Amino acid sequence: MSDPTTPAQPVPPSSVVLVSGGSRGLGLAIVTDLLESGLKVAAFARTVTPELAKLADAHPERAHVGSVDVTDLAAAQAFVRAAEERLGPIDGVVNNAAVGQDSLHVHTANADIARIIETNLTAPLQLTRLAVRRMLTQGRRGRIVNITSICAQRGFPGLVAYSATKGGMDAATRSLARELGGRVLVNAVAPGFFASEMSAVLGQTQLDQIVRRTPTGQLTEPAEVVPVVRLLLRDQTNINGQVIVVDGAASI
Repeated sequence: MSDPTTPAQPVPPSSVVLVSGGSRGLGLAIVTDLLESGLKVAAFARTVTPELAKLADAHPERAHVGSVDVTDLAAAQAFVRAAEERLGPIDGVVNNAAVGQDSLHVHTANADIARIIETNLTAPLQLTRLAVRRMLTQGRRGRIVNITSICAQRGFPGLVAYSATKGGMDAATRSLARELGGRVLVNAVAPGFFASEMSAVLGQTQLDQIVRRTPTGQLTEPAEVVPVVRLLLRDQTNINGQVIVVDGAASI
């Protein structure tokens, strides 16, 4: 029996983390933070930006990056295999890749609705299934972190399909956490709006309205989100099946 007076030793975080949509904005901030924390990171996006390439060059032994469309399941599978051959088994996943929307629902084309659902909901569910299968086969207690949005909890005009996908990911987070019974912990982080290419489609007027009704009086910063993601990837946590909101209370 362990001595209760002996301080518990810290447990290292997930050692190899897969990040989708890691080339810019919040995704790039997450990749940067995880690499600076000493983890190995496999990050992909449709386009490998110079910033992501520079990160990989700075951490050649711990970073693996590639150009992959998250909706291309075969390409994602190939990337995962290559990443594991180079870095080792993946035991953490951050589902961050997504596309935005800026159109009233009555004006949104069927093809655009399908694209938003495929990218923001179908693709991350498929990527999660791929990763979880490998985690369970390898007997690893993994971590899944889904980046969702306060749009799933509060209505915003012009974001109907986008909000539906993020709400779907919140629901999937809770159901998968219970389904896996603690063998893999599954959580979501729902950021508020922050300055990015995706939120820019809302226009300055709508962003100003969001700032005014946010108690903290400011948009969310990626630097406020990445520590929460890092926490959820740690082995020493009992957080499971939760959607953690980081939005300055804008959604209350």
